[in-house]
Amino acid sequence: MRVLLVSKALIAGAYQRKAALLAAQGVDLTVVVPPYWNDDVGRRAPLERVAHAGPAAAGGYRLVVEPMAFNGHFHVHFYPGLGARMREVRPDVVHVDEEPYNLATAQAIWLARRAGAQPLFYTWQNLYRRYPPPFGWIERYCYGAAAGAIAANAEAVGVLHQKGYRGRMWTVPHVSVGVDPDLFYRRPDPAGEAGGARPFRVGFVGRLRPEKGAHLLVEAVSRLGGDARLDLLGWGPEEGRLRAQASALGLGDRLTVHQALPSQRVPEFLSRLDALVLPSLTAPNWKEQFGRALTEAMACEVPVVGSDSGEIARVIGDAGLVFSEGDTAALTERLERLRDDPALRRDLAARGLARVRARFTPDRIAGQTVDVYRQVAGAGRPGAPPPGAVQAAQ
Repeated sequence: MRVLLVSKALIAGAYQRKAALLAAQGVDLTVVVPPYWNDDVGRRAPLERVAHAGPAAAGGYRLVVEPMAFNGHFHVHFYPGLGARMREVRPDVVHVDEEPYNLATAQAIWLARRAGAQPLFYTWQNLYRRYPPPFGWIERYCYGAAAGAIAANAEAVGVLHQKGYRGRMWTVPHVSVGVDPDLFYRRPDPAGEAGGARPFRVGFVGRLRPEKGAHLLVEAVSRLGGDARLDLLGWGPEEGRLRAQASALGLGDRLTVHQALPSQRVPEFLSRLDALVLPSLTAPNWKEQFGRALTEAMACEVPVVGSDSGEIARVIGDAGLVFSEGDTAALTERLERLRDDPALRRDLAARGLARVRARFTPDRIAGQTVDVYRQVAGAGRPGAPPPGAVQAAQ
C-alpha cells in the first residue's frame, strides 16, 4: 500500500518517529514537508532531521521537502509541486494533515482524486464555526470529495456531525501528540542529586498568549510563597506582561522565561520540574484541543495539573489534577497539595507514565493510523462500513 502523507507537523524531528513506524508496518510511505514553517508570532521553525532508534529504524520512508507557497498563512498555504509528487508516487491513499477549510487540503484532495487515490483529511476543530467564502466553499468541497476524516478528539467528531459531514470518520490522536519514549523520559536532576533542600519548581510549556492562561499560573505560584519557582518555556506577545505581573506580585527573580528549545531538549527542561501546568482558558474562537505538553511531562514522570478547557481533562484522566478554568484559588490549592505531599507526586508520576505508554506513544498512534489507511484503501470492498460511521482504529 502506497501512502503519501502531507504534513507540516513533521518538520519537528520528535514527530518523525511516527513516519518510520508507519513504514515499519508495511506502508510504502512518502512524506511531504516544507523546508520550514513561519508561525503566527513570527518565529521560523526549520525542518529537523533525527536518526531513528529501535524498531523504527528498521522502517524506511522517503521524506521529500517541497517549497510551500504562502508559508505561515494557515488557511491559504499550498504546495506548488505536489501534483508532480503525486504522479511520481502514484499513492493508494493520500493523507493531508490539515483542516478541511484550508486551501492545502482542497489541493491535496483534488490531486488525489485525479490520481485515483483515496484522500483523507485531519481535523482538530472542537468548536462549531461557520467560515466565510472562500473557506466555507473549500470546507464543503473537502467534505464531499474526501474518502474519510480523522479527528483528533471526541469533540471534533461532534463538530463534523454538526456541520453536516456524512463520510467515514475515525478518532486517532495526532502525530504531534505522540510521545516518543526514546526521547521523552526522565533525566537525572543535577540539583536533586546534590542533596539538600531544593525549591518547588512549577513549569509551563506553550505559547505565551492570553488564552493559554500563563498569567493565572504566575499569580498562583506567587501565592505559594517560600522559594517556589516558575519556569515558562515559550514565546509570544504576553511575555512582557507576564514579567511585569511577576515583579508586581513579588515573584520577580523566581520567574524564568526560557526561549524556544529544539524538541530534543524539551525532556531536559521537563525533568527539572515538580509539576507541569496547563491553565488554558476557553475563548470564543478557541478551546484546548489536546495539550501535548501534558503527555510529554507525564512521559518524563512529572505530575501534571490542567484546567478543564476542551480536551485537557480527557488527556489527564486519573493521572493528574484538574481545576475549573480561570479559578486561580483552585489552581493554587492543587499546587499546594503537590508541594506538600511527595507521595502524591510519586503516585501521579507513575500514573502519568503508565497512561502515556498505554495511549499516546508513536507505536500506538501509528498502529491506529495504519488501520485507517487499510480501511480506506479497501473502501470499495464488500462489508465496508457505511458513510457517517465513527470507527475505532485498533
